[in-house]
Amino acid sequence: MAKIFCVANQKGGVGKTTTCVNLAAALHQAGQRVLLIDLDPQGNATMGSGVDKRDLKSSVYHLLVGMVDLAGVRVASPTGGYDVLPANRDLAGAEVELVNLDQREKRLRNALAAFDDDYDFILIDCPPSLSMLTLNGLCCATGVIIPMQCEYYALEGLSDLVNTIKKVHANLNRDLKIIGLLRVMFDPRVTLQQQVSNQLEGHFGDKVFRAIVPRNVRLAEAPSHGMPGVVFDKAAKGAQAYMAFAHEMIERAKTF
Repeated sequence: MAKIFCVANQKGGVGKTTTCVNLAAALHQAGQRVLLIDLDPQGNATMGSGVDKRDLKSSVYHLLVGMVDLAGVRVASPTGGYDVLPANRDLAGAEVELVNLDQREKRLRNALAAFDDDYDFILIDCPPSLSMLTLNGLCCATGVIIPMQCEYYALEGLSDLVNTIKKVHANLNRDLKIIGLLRVMFDPRVTLQQQVSNQLEGHFGDKVFRAIVPRNVRLAEAPSHGMPGVVFDKAAKGAQAYMAFAHEMIERAKTF
């Protein structure tokens, strides 16, 4: 059975999509079968995987409203090597349409059920809000990976996210738990970031991943070339950090 993880944070611009795309590619390079699900109408994870969102015949939207099954939506990332359930602006309409559908929070979970054995890891890139789309992701996941910057406002948003995960766990998905916190865009020269990093380790203990992703221009350049950073420049510090993170995830997933 696949390990299903949401990459989520209610705060925008914290590296969710970068983490999802690079983790997917790094896991694929480590010999894992990976599916990346883009649940953000902006479609950034789709484009970052080398799939043109403007040319899609079907997307996650069509899957969620029941027009096609997973096999009719998934495409292979030409640059990352993993499979993608792509998204585009059509997905924004799903928010309204899902309200009137049966089991609206579990549409994605039901769609994945028949294909569970096709993959080792399923990664879900969630939008930066607690929407019906995010709820669908959280309802089918076994755990949440939280990428965050080591800044004061990030700590504020983290407490909100933890409360959201507790509510979903209590009411909709008893399997859901926090897998770990990933420190991203980290600059060790900034004293505040070091202090926040220490606070996270002190409060969350082994829930904080050992891997730390530094602020890295090569990771930022990669999406414009339609490829993950770990493919675009394997020697970059950011790419090496995501490779280390992938191996840490493989080890941690054995305990679930």
